[in-house]
Amino acid sequence: MGWAIALHGGAGDIPRAMPPERLKPREAALHHCLQIGVDALKAGRPPLDVVELVVRELENNPHFNAGKGSVLTSNGTVEMEACIMDGNTKRCGAVSGLTTVKNAISLARLVMEKTPHIYLAFDGAEAFAREQGVENTDTSHFITPENIERLKQAKAANRVQIDFTQSTPKAGEKASVTALDSQDGTVGCVAVDGNGNLAAATSTGGLVNKMVGRIGDTPMIGAGTYANCYCAVSATGKGESIIRATVARDVAALMEYKGLSLNEAAAYVIEECAPKHTAGLIAVSAKGEVTMPFNTVGMFRACATEDGHSEVKIWPDEQLG
Repeated sequence: MGWAIALHGGAGDIPRAMPPERLKPREAALHHCLQIGVDALKAGRPPLDVVELVVRELENNPHFNAGKGSVLTSNGTVEMEACIMDGNTKRCGAVSGLTTVKNAISLARLVMEKTPHIYLAFDGAEAFAREQGVENTDTSHFITPENIERLKQAKAANRVQIDFTQSTPKAGEKASVTALDSQDGTVGCVAVDGNGNLAAATSTGGLVNKMVGRIGDTPMIGAGTYANCYCAVSATGKGESIIRATVARDVAALMEYKGLSLNEAAAYVIEECAPKHTAGLIAVSAKGEVTMPFNTVGMFRACATEDGHSEVKIWPDEQLG
């Protein structure tokens, strides 16, 4: 048994021919955030602290669909959501509909620790954030030129979602069919320490051109986020599909009730339960195992274990530099 950590920056139809100016910042962010998590675990920080720390860093990076890089609703606004869960106690907190909170994942943790509830949303969540003195900012902080352009493309094509990995078309160019048929991703982190303590955290801006008020899988316990004494799971992909398949909880249930290993349980859920081309997940077990399966073209992902194993990948069986 030893510590282990995994993180993701979204799953979807990520093209292998992604332009370097879009690939390199994401690759660098995965390496950077993985190192932050590893250092925190080595320093003896609790897994709950570690996953919050890593997800905050991912939220602050405009290249991922959470926090600073959140995609836009059909009204051109941002509605962010997040969830965090402690495996040993099953304590958890979730938020949705945030428009000014800089780090949604930290507010989710405050919901868990400072209220008798699990889930706060929209005006109530924003009011609670103000009461707690959580750092907030003007909504313009979250609205990037890239996401404004993506919303325009999605509206022009009458689509609800568009892949965040695609290059923004130049003037006069049309967005590719591949881009318009892709899923937007989330960010997440799971961690276990040497004593088997587990935690999971997930954060997202949702889907491009989503209806105002739409809530995805990320803040739903057992769908996009789950942790118990067996494993910790964070999912990414098309929220509606992940919710229907109760992806995160099913991994834990297969381990608990069927005696499957982490790898077996996660593989079964992704291959047999989640619809094809819709989902991916990262998970760690109480034994220090780690797995990162997906049924999409690719998934931004990274992991490390106490025995020295470390990897950063996007596509199947391909190691980044």
